[in-house]
Amino acid sequence: MQTMVRTRMALNESEFILAQGQDIAELRRRMEGAMRAGGGFVEFVVVGNRSVSVLMTPTTQVVISVETVEFDARDTGDSAVPYGGEYDLL
Repeated sequence: MQTMVRTRMALNESEFILAQGQDIAELRRRMEGAMRAGGGFVEFVVVGNRSVSVLMTPTTQVVISVETVEFDARDTGDSAVPYGGEYDLL
C-alpha cells in the first residue's frame, strides 16, 4: 500500500486536514506573524483542494499533528481543482 503524510491542524474548536504540498514551516511563520501583529487572516489549502482563510489572533489555540495515511492521488493541493462532497466519497 502506498502512503503519504497528512497534517492536521486544530484551531480552537475547528480541525482542518491540510492538502499535500503545504509548506508547514511557512504556514507556522505566517500564523505567528498574524498573532504578533494583533490578528490577521491566514490562508491555506485543505484536503479537497479548497482554500480556507482563518482569522488568527493572539488568543487562537493551534495544534499541528502529522500522521501517515493511505495515498490519495486527488490530494494535490491545487485549489483550482477542488474535489469532494457527497458525490465524491471514494
